[in-house]
Amino acid sequence: MFDFEGYGPGLFQGALLTIELAALSLIIAFTLGLLGAVGKLSNNTLAKGLATAYTTIIRGVPDLVWMMLLFFGGQIIVNTFFDWLYNFSDGSIDIFFPFNEFLAGVLTIGFIFGAYMTETFRGAFMAVDVGQIEAGKAYGMSNIKIFKRIMFPQMMRHAIPGIANNWQVLLKTTALVSIIGLADMVRLATEAAKSTGEPFKFFIPVAIVYLGLAAISDLFFKKLTSVYSAGVVKG
Repeated sequence: MFDFEGYGPGLFQGALLTIELAALSLIIAFTLGLLGAVGKLSNNTLAKGLATAYTTIIRGVPDLVWMMLLFFGGQIIVNTFFDWLYNFSDGSIDIFFPFNEFLAGVLTIGFIFGAYMTETFRGAFMAVDVGQIEAGKAYGMSNIKIFKRIMFPQMMRHAIPGIANNWQVLLKTTALVSIIGLADMVRLATEAAKSTGEPFKFFIPVAIVYLGLAAISDLFFKKLTSVYSAGVVKG
């Protein structure tokens, strides 16, 4: 029943690949978002300028363009660098780094959503009560401790709705990797539909998988919200 004319195992593997792609992309986006938010809120002109340029450029270009640009241009850049390194070292350093579809997909989606996460985190940091930060300084806490014990937990409470929204969009954006040849479930479903002439048989299960992942994610972020809202008086 679930063999899907021999395409079932492939679709299952494609679904796992989609989850892996989305999870790794989220890690990159989360990290870049934090760095970008700190940069945009910094008094350092260079850091603020770089963070602003990053969010402006990334959000101003379509996701598909970035995907194609990084996939086709990324390998050229990497090869050029290692060719230079080979010539510079007189042949003693010979490295080949395969810039494949999966890596291109992870980096592209991570970079794109890092820009959106930057704005999410920036707004969340600005929502943290300044009095709590000043109280931490008054107690002699270092900047790192203030960030870990006061700013980050407080910021996360305000940021979770935005993170959840970005994650849901990121999850659907993973379908773009089928354009560059990565065998995710969308590409496999497309190939199966073309081969059998039964698009509904393959794309409806794919849609159900995305809906299921979205529903599970929604429950997870609701739980996360309750964790970070512990002790907060509502109303």
